[in-house]
Amino acid sequence: MSTTQTPQLRAGRREWAGLAVLMIPVLLISIDNTVLGFAIPAISTGLHPTGTQLLWIVDIYALMLAGLLVAMGSIGDRVGRRKLLIIGAAGFGLASLLAAFSSSAEMLIIARALLGFFGATLMPSTLSLIRNIFLHEKDRRVAIATWAAMFSGGAALGPIVGGFLIEHFHWSSIFFINLPLIALFLPAAMLLLPESRDPNPGRIDPFSIALSMLMLTPLVFAIKHGMADGVDLLFWASLAVAIASGAGFVARQLAMPTPMLDVRLFTNRVFSSAVASNLLSVMGLAGFLYFGTQLLQLVLGLSPIEAALVLVPGLITSIAAGYLAVPIIARFEPRVVVPCALLLNATGMGIVAFTPEHSVAGMLLAFLILGIGLGTAEVITNDLILGAVPANKAGAASAISETAYEFGSVMGTAVLGGLSTFVYGSTLTSTIGDTAGGSEFETLGSALEHAAEVGGATGDRIAEAAVSAFDLGVQWAAGAAVVLVLIAAVLTTFGLKGAGRLLPGSQSKPTEEADGHDVKTQGSVLG
Repeated sequence: MSTTQTPQLRAGRREWAGLAVLMIPVLLISIDNTVLGFAIPAISTGLHPTGTQLLWIVDIYALMLAGLLVAMGSIGDRVGRRKLLIIGAAGFGLASLLAAFSSSAEMLIIARALLGFFGATLMPSTLSLIRNIFLHEKDRRVAIATWAAMFSGGAALGPIVGGFLIEHFHWSSIFFINLPLIALFLPAAMLLLPESRDPNPGRIDPFSIALSMLMLTPLVFAIKHGMADGVDLLFWASLAVAIASGAGFVARQLAMPTPMLDVRLFTNRVFSSAVASNLLSVMGLAGFLYFGTQLLQLVLGLSPIEAALVLVPGLITSIAAGYLAVPIIARFEPRVVVPCALLLNATGMGIVAFTPEHSVAGMLLAFLILGIGLGTAEVITNDLILGAVPANKAGAASAISETAYEFGSVMGTAVLGGLSTFVYGSTLTSTIGDTAGGSEFETLGSALEHAAEVGGATGDRIAEAAVSAFDLGVQWAAGAAVVLVLIAAVLTTFGLKGAGRLLPGSQSKPTEEADGHDVKTQGSVLG
């Protein structure tokens, strides 16, 4: 077997300008994942959603992303990744307008679903285009680190941007911010980004797309329904559909010569451990942002902009840690660095879970520590995901990584948000009686609004009981997040045992495909 090497050209101004353009859709996707955080109280009082509707408003976006990322990546391989980016950006802008002008909870849920649909057309192409634009290893690892930093940094930036806008404008303003970014992106993408396609794509498989959605949507519905109404026949039926669809999806991918998602990649222990680590750590982050932003405003009494400023140090450290991970991983093995980073995640969440009385300083410290751990782990695990597979499987690997991220975001809101909502509701009922079952007590925002309307000693008692119940729900959810991240730390400790140190300038071994064709030697993304 021979190994071919191709000349590696250093990136010029046009390539780095193209990277800047690609960061716009990355920021759009990641910011929109979390920008609703500080708008939740305003939406609760403005549209009066039920507790379950509020959860759907938050995570229907990430659910659509998770269900369609692989499918849209497959379509992009065929029609052209730049073309799909441009189409998706235009659709994302129109869906943003629909969300901004929503007059009911149902309308906002539909708008958020459309944002997720068009968002799925944006995300898969960014990493693939980066790998095509940056041919030199050193350039590419800086570009990948930037991509990862923007992805995690954008998720942390979302609540900050949302807090600033909610402080000064109507909650709908969080959707208008997408429009100038899209207006900047469209002409820049046509001018600076090259078109890229898969030269030998398989056929589009609508049945696989349907199975992937039937696997995810009923699963999230089952979790939400179980938290809100208990485990009943509808819960088990939804769970059964999800399991059956998941089994059918895996079987179909294994039987297809060119599957939409190559599930055989999961037989690689390093790959599957890194993916699981991403999913579980993002679950913890999504849950933290869901209940943390409400806690800062509704329990600790901060204004949206004050609450947003509490998250700024965590945002900065998350981005800085992503870049610092590059030299750190050159000296220490991933199975040491990644679990340590995840332990930092768990420590940050543990501050929220086990602190008797929450404080602004405690929340700032918690998010600061969490940001360091998340920024470090995310860059390294994404590199391991791409480096653990043959070069010609890198596109499928990146699609799986992004799907795990979005599914983790969905499950974080559904599981941890659902747990906090369940504990809040049951605790409030036990405190003030059956009256807590009314729609005015579905969320903390609506409960406090109702307490203000009642007024007097009774209103004060309702408000105190609601805040205390919500605070307890946050502690339970944060404790569950700690458990999830500790599981990820254990998985990576053993699962990454075969992953060697990523040295600058090192290259992985040549890989020979089953059909006997040679593939190019693929260097590590981080070095």
